[in-house]
Amino acid sequence: MDNASTIPFLAIIIVVFFLFFSVFLFTVKTEKKLSNILLATFLVVVAIDISAFFYTNFLQLPLALEMLRIQISNFKDPLLFLYILSIIYSNFKLKKIHFVHLLPWLICVVVLIPNFFLVDEESKIQFLNNFNETSEGKFLSFLGYAISLIYFVAELYYVIRYRKLLLENYTDKNAFKNYKWLKQLLILITVGQVLTIIKNVSRQGYSAEVTDILRIITLTFGVFLIFWLVFKALNSPKLFRGIDVNLVASKEIVLDENLNTKTAQQIELLKKYMEDNKPYLNPSLTIRNLALEMNISMRELSVLINQNLNQHFFDFVNEYRIKEAMKILKDPSKKAFTVLEILYKVGFNSKSSFNTAFKKHTGYTPTQYRKTA
Repeated sequence: MDNASTIPFLAIIIVVFFLFFSVFLFTVKTEKKLSNILLATFLVVVAIDISAFFYTNFLQLPLALEMLRIQISNFKDPLLFLYILSIIYSNFKLKKIHFVHLLPWLICVVVLIPNFFLVDEESKIQFLNNFNETSEGKFLSFLGYAISLIYFVAELYYVIRYRKLLLENYTDKNAFKNYKWLKQLLILITVGQVLTIIKNVSRQGYSAEVTDILRIITLTFGVFLIFWLVFKALNSPKLFRGIDVNLVASKEIVLDENLNTKTAQQIELLKKYMEDNKPYLNPSLTIRNLALEMNISMRELSVLINQNLNQHFFDFVNEYRIKEAMKILKDPSKKAFTVLEILYKVGFNSKSSFNTAFKKHTGYTPTQYRKTA
């Protein structure tokens, strides 16, 4: 199969699977309906964009409609960004303010009105054939790259902030599944965008053969992406769990001036409560739960742990769990307890997270520590 036939073949595979997966996302019953709709719409837009490699063999669109089809790619970055927000925040909703994400597409259409949409058919054909050489084409190309970079930075910021919020508010490793999913998705989407940019740039200075090879590489990656998405959907059907949209990182909280006078006392009360009541034995403990138990505001507790003790809530709680595990491992009367029994007893819910935390804290694996102790 030569390049001329390989490119449409790969494009058809991607479009068909993207559309099938989109139908699944639109129709599947889930609590995160908005997230599925945003991801499905993103995949539909990508499919329409990729269809350029083969659809002209079956259909001839009016020139104005063809230009709108080309510009539909401006929806990809906003849709991906909104999807990421909908996964991060459990109570995320679309609001009027989100209409601002239509601006990239509207700017492109407005720029094209004088020399494309308002001219005759022959001028439209000439404009399309020389689109990359026109001042409008160059401007829109630059604008597209700039907007993609802005959205990428924003997505990166929110995903990193999401991890920080999880570390500051949760101890259950299952709460981090969404973060891992978003991190993987963002990496793969970024790889796809970089390949697309390289392919587009190559058209300016390389031969058609080189450009075709880069197209095949980009489309092959697209095939891998859709199969990865299907695998993730089948392997993790209960994705996704978000956090409250009003949750803020400890450093974003404005400290009460009177808080400093009672900080030391609160730290002592917190440590005493942890040692006496052992709330860390609850594997699903969150900072909200602990604040309610101690009758303290969640904001104060967050600042107390994350700023005054200079620890994430995740590490703070796990430290107590590890100390409890160390006591059991050192106790000769409890040699019959297996490592698996101990990890569940002290509040962990997976062997891998227990081993990782234990080695981070002690420098040994649980088994090694029991032998040395």
